[in-house]
Amino acid sequence: MAGASVRRGRAWTGACAGVWAGVVLACLGLAGVAGALTPAFGGLSRNLEAVLETAPDGPPARVTLGPGGRDVRLWGDLNDGTAAHLRRLLDANPGVTRLHLTSDGGLVDEGVAVGELVAERGLSTYVPDYCVSACTLAFVRGRERLIVTDSRLGFHAPYEPGLFGQMIPVDASEERGRYLAAGLEPAFVDQALATPSRDIWIPDPDRLRAAGVVTGVVGPGDLPDSTLDDDDSLSGARAAALRAVDLLAAFAAHRPGVLDGIAARYRESYRQGRSESDGLDLIRAGAAGALRAAFAGADDATLAALGRLLLDAMAASGSEEACLGIGRDGDLLAAAEALPARRGAGGVARLRALLDRALAGPAPIVPTAAPPPPAHPLACADLRRRLAETLARGDALRLREALFGRTARRLEASALPGEP
Repeated sequence: MAGASVRRGRAWTGACAGVWAGVVLACLGLAGVAGALTPAFGGLSRNLEAVLETAPDGPPARVTLGPGGRDVRLWGDLNDGTAAHLRRLLDANPGVTRLHLTSDGGLVDEGVAVGELVAERGLSTYVPDYCVSACTLAFVRGRERLIVTDSRLGFHAPYEPGLFGQMIPVDASEERGRYLAAGLEPAFVDQALATPSRDIWIPDPDRLRAAGVVTGVVGPGDLPDSTLDDDDSLSGARAAALRAVDLLAAFAAHRPGVLDGIAARYRESYRQGRSESDGLDLIRAGAAGALRAAFAGADDATLAALGRLLLDAMAASGSEEACLGIGRDGDLLAAAEALPARRGAGGVARLRALLDRALAGPAPIVPTAAPPPPAHPLACADLRRRLAETLARGDALRLREALFGRTARRLEASALPGEP
């Protein structure tokens, strides 16, 4: 990433500025970082690889008012005009109490100016994802300073960009004074500013709290979602849904309207100020329903392969509760998660291959709600035995009933040759 444009001789752009993207990720130690659950079903957070290639002298960060007028979301580089934009928004909305920060840095002067606004208005600061370099000068001025467990605060020394991308070290005494005035531990400040400009130091939450950088660590269900702060369009929501559940890419390829419906519901959740956990649950629920709908219309051979996958997943699930979620509740996402990837043949790869087969066929004609709980619930071992017996008999109608309920069996039976 090239160095940021300079104002008053000082720049402090994002992580490992002035080096190639691959080296940036190596020095961050975050190459390939994804969401919080599994490679197939992550959280909504972005991979830093997707955000570090920003234009250093581009427009000011995107600054928007959140639902209810209590939160402001700042996303992007701290370039010329960012603080002025924030001031105008705060002047027009005196009820704001918290600033969400998602930035890989920018100009020192802008980071300082944003921090002064934060202190002047008595705002809390919150990092839902990452806040690096000059962004931390704004963050530490918060009345409360909150992060999520996997948020990343990144520190390094400031620099001046020279010709041909050189990074010229500069005196960091001003930055040191600002960190100390915010109450940060002197030893922490020493380590932060001793980190070379081409590197980045990302302390863990315990170190941040001990040093007074952070006053609290919140969960993804505690504050409004910030995932779409940079782009709350339908395409932005679609991208977030694909990050959260990789299997939705199959619908993007075969039935994009299904993905758009899930994305639209998620975007509405974001705009209502619901939490990231709520949004992720909404996406996963939509994906689960879409999977059931796709497989409800699948041919018998595809359905039998799905049954074998579920049987394997129940055996690998690791607990009675997880097994029941797969075998009794028909949770296909949990089934894919239960099978680890081995040479590309894990649950995700297997389910994606079956999903592509199912989506290549006609749209489903049967209800897609999960089957109702039985009057006399069965244990996991009994569910596995029954499913194994059904697969061994090759009874497609009973398998369809087991997976999608008795209504599915009746509709399938009514379509048989000779039926009215």
